[in-house]
Amino acid sequence: MVFAVALIGKAAQVQLFQADRWRESAARQQIADASLPAPRGLISDASGRVLVESRELVHLRVAPREVTDRDALRKRLSAAGVPAEWVKRATDVKRAWVEIPGRYLPSDVAPATAMRGVHAVPSIDRVLSTSPAVRRIVGRVDERGKPVDGIELALDSVLLGQRGTALMLRDARGGRMASPSVQSVEARPGHSVTLTLNQGLQDIAERALSEAVAKAEATGGDIVVLEPHRGEILALASQRQDPRATAATAISEPFEPGSTIKPFMAAALLQRKRTHLDEVVNTENGVWRYGKRTITDVHKAPQMSLREIIRESSNIGIVKLAMKLSPREQYETLRDLGFGAPTGVPYPAEASGTLHPPTRWSATTAASLAMGYEMAATPLQLAAAYGAIANGGLLLEPALVKEIRDAEGDVKFRHEARPVRRVMPPEIAETMRGLLRSVVDSGTATDADLASYTLGGKSGTVRRTEGGRYASGKYNAVFAGIFPVDNPQFVIIVKIDNPSGVYYGGKVASPVSKVVLQAALAARDAALDRASLAHSVLPANRDAYRPKDTVVKKAAAESALAARAAAPAVPVELQREMPAAEVGDANAEPVKVVVELPARPAPATVLPPRAVPAVQGLPVRDAVFALHRAGFRVRLADAPRSGVAPSAGRTQPVAGAVARAGAMVTLFREP
Repeated sequence: MVFAVALIGKAAQVQLFQADRWRESAARQQIADASLPAPRGLISDASGRVLVESRELVHLRVAPREVTDRDALRKRLSAAGVPAEWVKRATDVKRAWVEIPGRYLPSDVAPATAMRGVHAVPSIDRVLSTSPAVRRIVGRVDERGKPVDGIELALDSVLLGQRGTALMLRDARGGRMASPSVQSVEARPGHSVTLTLNQGLQDIAERALSEAVAKAEATGGDIVVLEPHRGEILALASQRQDPRATAATAISEPFEPGSTIKPFMAAALLQRKRTHLDEVVNTENGVWRYGKRTITDVHKAPQMSLREIIRESSNIGIVKLAMKLSPREQYETLRDLGFGAPTGVPYPAEASGTLHPPTRWSATTAASLAMGYEMAATPLQLAAAYGAIANGGLLLEPALVKEIRDAEGDVKFRHEARPVRRVMPPEIAETMRGLLRSVVDSGTATDADLASYTLGGKSGTVRRTEGGRYASGKYNAVFAGIFPVDNPQFVIIVKIDNPSGVYYGGKVASPVSKVVLQAALAARDAALDRASLAHSVLPANRDAYRPKDTVVKKAAAESALAARAAAPAVPVELQREMPAAEVGDANAEPVKVVVELPARPAPATVLPPRAVPAVQGLPVRDAVFALHRAGFRVRLADAPRSGVAPSAGRTQPVAGAVARAGAMVTLFREP
């Protein structure tokens, strides 16, 4: 009787007062939870082409003693690609638990995971569908999904999704099974990131760099292509001999920029009215003793104007002119251009470069800085500085991220141009573009010249350091370009490290920019504003003499250009040297006369037709580059699935067919 009363009392206590606690305890025993990994966000280029995406993989765990059909398990694991050693372990009943190394596609191991005793643990893998150079920018994640470097690390909090939870019922033996009565929390994917990179232009830059490094037998190199009005990085390629090098060295590895700094010294002098374009400097016939140091010029002359100093890259001339700037002014000029400070681009290994304040200068630092020595900058920093010349004087923060969207597609961030500061007035920037154009037209970088468009730039040949000292016979070849110089769309920086044989920047680096630009012009998806480019005209001297009507007629009749003026919608201005007597002043020197011709329909192209190159059998990327370089536009198409399918690399028009420059070539790829 007492026992019955006690039992009833205990039951009442459990049912009435402890029901919630025991209900929760029962649920914990009956319900198991499993963490669901969240897919990281997509990373794509500016056109939406996916560069990196996530896919689900699984780890396999086996309880051999729970397996009821070990022969079937052996076959299914072997078919999934599990090594024989681990198949044997997974079916060894002497083992209570086996974790098979590696990760597998769920579809490959589905027959095995359907069996009792086999458990699949999901994980997320990152798939990079792009080139090694882009991988340096994008970065990597390890097997646990943890970011290692690059954008993956810099934007981890953005790309990282929210893990979910799968709730499952336990059976009497501890096995797990899904139940519609138990709700799970789904994993939420991370935000998607759109980069400013243009994959078409990136492919062009990578191939041009690879060919240039191989041709020069160099140890590496970098190319940066920047849009100067928004600061967007359109292409960034880096190559090093060491296969273990994984960083984008155009961002992470500073170097002494050499003569590419000279235009900024000239701009500072002009802005402060310490000199003018026609000031003549004694350049000492190319050899000048400065203190205990001898400064030399490759292009020797007794004297040069500022125009010639920039065009011929005179060390002596720029050092003498830079003496008109105080150490503080010289330092502030370079500091304001962003040298010595990180650009702020979201890349974890970005280097800030080196620029010492005047308190740390030696007796020769001022001269060294004028020539681009005793400082260090990354190719990206140099591109941003030249961007200021290109866009009219504004230093912009370089951008690598164009847009961020959440899993629902809502925009969370969109890039807008971010000015850092004004570094020169628009008129000074325009003057500098004119000087840079002369470098390509008739100076040290004529190998970069484009026949149909204006290009401005500055070459540099920079001694390399080893162990803190300049190494004998070792150089970096550099070129900084603005295209087109009268209406800039690209800033391009090319650096070739330690080329063998010829090492001058104008001979090694500047031709690479020409290859990139020619291929970009031929490509259809290289981030060029074609409408703006079509209206780009050569700048003319608006202050030239106004000749008589008879002179205009004579110049127009004699000019070979007049017969080929391709200007369907705008007048054409031609510049021609005329005898002084014909403009009314017999004592004057010959002058250049600007002749404005009326608009006329464009004649047929004067570019010679060329043969379509044979690309059959090449990888698609290689074939596209070869066609671009030959001067054709490219359209990719899948080979038809019926009939006789063309082999990979077949083109239409076929290889060897003659077509006009700029024509569209269809490149078929196998399905």
